[in-house]
Amino acid sequence: MYARLLITNVRVVLPNRLIDPGYVYVEDGCIAEVGKGSTSGGPYLPEIDGAEAYLMPGLVDIHSDAVEKEIQPRPNVIFPVSLACNELERKLAAVGITTIFHSISFSAGEGVRSNELAATIARYISRMSDKPHLIRNRVHLRYEITNTSATTFMDELIREGVADLLSFMDHTPGQGQYKTIEQYKKYIKKTYWLSEEEFNALVSQKMKERQEIDISRLQYLANTARVHEVPLASHDDDTPDKIDEMYRLGATISEFPINMATAKYARLLGMHVCVGAPNVLKGGSHENNLNAREALDAGVADILCSDYYYSGLLQAVFYLAKNGHNLPSAVCLATLNPA
Repeated sequence: MYARLLITNVRVVLPNRLIDPGYVYVEDGCIAEVGKGSTSGGPYLPEIDGAEAYLMPGLVDIHSDAVEKEIQPRPNVIFPVSLACNELERKLAAVGITTIFHSISFSAGEGVRSNELAATIARYISRMSDKPHLIRNRVHLRYEITNTSATTFMDELIREGVADLLSFMDHTPGQGQYKTIEQYKKYIKKTYWLSEEEFNALVSQKMKERQEIDISRLQYLANTARVHEVPLASHDDDTPDKIDEMYRLGATISEFPINMATAKYARLLGMHVCVGAPNVLKGGSHENNLNAREALDAGVADILCSDYYYSGLLQAVFYLAKNGHNLPSAVCLATLNPA
């Protein structure tokens, strides 16, 4: 990297305004000056002509399922964690994501979502920061609250300093994201290729586990996260009462609230509300839940993440900038706000 560098002829996106044309002067790896118009650093200063491109902060993605798909692209195919993570970060950098919170699910499932492999993935990603990498790789631990066997894993990973974000989720059918058994069946069958008998057994098990949820277990993990300065998020909240429960536990982020009333209540409490870029690009939720565009237009969502489609984050930012949001505020949804 050059000790000094001048980038000219660019459209500079700042948190509250756009400088067009503008320039950015970098010294020792830090932005030293941002200005309007054009300038010249003289014959001894390396200079890049931006050719009127946008120059904006790197995207901060706090919820991405990409690493799971990179490691396990099909139900019975598992690639080495190191290979998958190293290849994935190249793809992420290419679409403007410079800080990624890899969302790793502990749901007592098979493959990448089994407790043992999920913990291995989390520890590997955490160690990636020991050496230079293309982007900043962070760990988002997703704890399925019916998975009692994962409690020890969560506790250990938080205490080891592996976790950068913790979220509580409940995918039991009949509430949250899956309002009906049929919705849940559609997801499970296409994801895990279960037979009807296997699916029925899974539903029975999850319903039984949900009845046995111990709030003290969640309080313990929430307190552990707080002590180790790990932010807590809730997931798929479907009622204000659910928001109240998570808020009392210390959650400061509501991921993918199911409806507008729940999103509004979360913002009323001062929580951040995160919605998905694919929802924005598709014009609605693939599960017929909250419409992300409507939430953003109403001001009840303030963070945009890639969710299950990592290349959609940058696309969604520019989509919003063309449809009612100014570019600086749209960029903040995926940069300053999640940061």
